[in-house]
Amino acid sequence: MKATDGNDMTIEVLLVEDSPGDVRLMQEVFRVANSRVRLHVASDGVEAMAFLRQWGDNAHCPRPDLILLDLNLPKMDGREVLSLIKEDEGLRTIPTIILTTSDAEGDIVNSYQHQANCYLRKPVELEAFESLVKSINHFWLTKVKLPRQVQNG
Repeated sequence: MKATDGNDMTIEVLLVEDSPGDVRLMQEVFRVANSRVRLHVASDGVEAMAFLRQWGDNAHCPRPDLILLDLNLPKMDGREVLSLIKEDEGLRTIPTIILTTSDAEGDIVNSYQHQANCYLRKPVELEAFESLVKSINHFWLTKVKLPRQVQNG
């Protein structure tokens, strides 16, 4: 989180999602639910890791306070992204929420084995999706104490 003017803190959220419709909906719900959220989007796992590791054009990207990670992604799937995040000493403390359509027991177990902070199944109904995003905002971005960002030297 970065202070913007005293008590007002910008919350950096990285959404790793390849569905343009889900991205638009997430942007709209966060815009209404929490104006402090600055939502960054990576549409595949390779793009997500470049953002997180600040490679190339991402050299000045902020370290997210929270990651929302889909499992079924092109180029590098979310399972591998989660493993890389949690193996990286500089990234592992970023809370990572799995947000996916998969209800497979293997995906749930694997996600927690790789230290996902929670596993949420994306509802297909619009109102249920909006409600879920609002509950993520309420719990993770207003109730939970997130670790302070570590500035890269």
